[in-house]
Amino acid sequence: MNPKAKRAFKDALYEQFARIGKALSSGRRLELLEVLAQGERSVEELAEHAGLSVANASQHLQILRAARLVEVRKDGLFARYRISNDRALRLWLALREFGELEIAEIQRVVQNFLRDRDSLEAITVEELRGRLKESDLVLIDVRPEVEYRSGHIQRAISVPLEELEHRVKQLSKRKEIVAYCRGPYCVFADQAVRVLRARGYQAKRLNQGFPEWKMLGLPIEVFEGGVHAARN
Repeated sequence: MNPKAKRAFKDALYEQFARIGKALSSGRRLELLEVLAQGERSVEELAEHAGLSVANASQHLQILRAARLVEVRKDGLFARYRISNDRALRLWLALREFGELEIAEIQRVVQNFLRDRDSLEAITVEELRGRLKESDLVLIDVRPEVEYRSGHIQRAISVPLEELEHRVKQLSKRKEIVAYCRGPYCVFADQAVRVLRARGYQAKRLNQGFPEWKMLGLPIEVFEGGVHAARN
């Protein structure tokens, strides 16, 4: 092969791969990916979540879309975004895992913010999987209901964190309650466990979230047409 042609081929090839790296080079874009891993959201919802203007959020989403990490669906006058596929989600989770294991600063930031998490007993994905059919266990999804409807762990019931105080009496003190949310950096489940324990309930948090469960190919459900539909 002609050396110049070979060089041009490699330059063109690796520059295309670099588009993905550039799309992932913003902390705000990674945060948007984390939210979209929970389900479809509008630009306005994403902007509010990330503390961005709608215009700025839209710019970040266009960069992610150009790298094929997210896709958009028109809903009347609104644009609704979602993570493009499981490969994109797997890429984000792999990036996160590498950072957790290799970058000490990430570990320090997490430990400083979640320093009191050690007092909250956790259950692993493997343990929950083995106990999912037990009648003495109640699994609650404390994410916003819109995320629950997009997909949730099989048998989970939706009890958004902001509703927990008003709905706590609906839960049995004779059963163990496991709360889960968006993932290891989400504190919704931590807060839910504290509320439940303060009222005399047996409660634990799941040490991962819905996206991690889904990527392991474990049983999930979505809410379609007013009914639950099983997946996996």
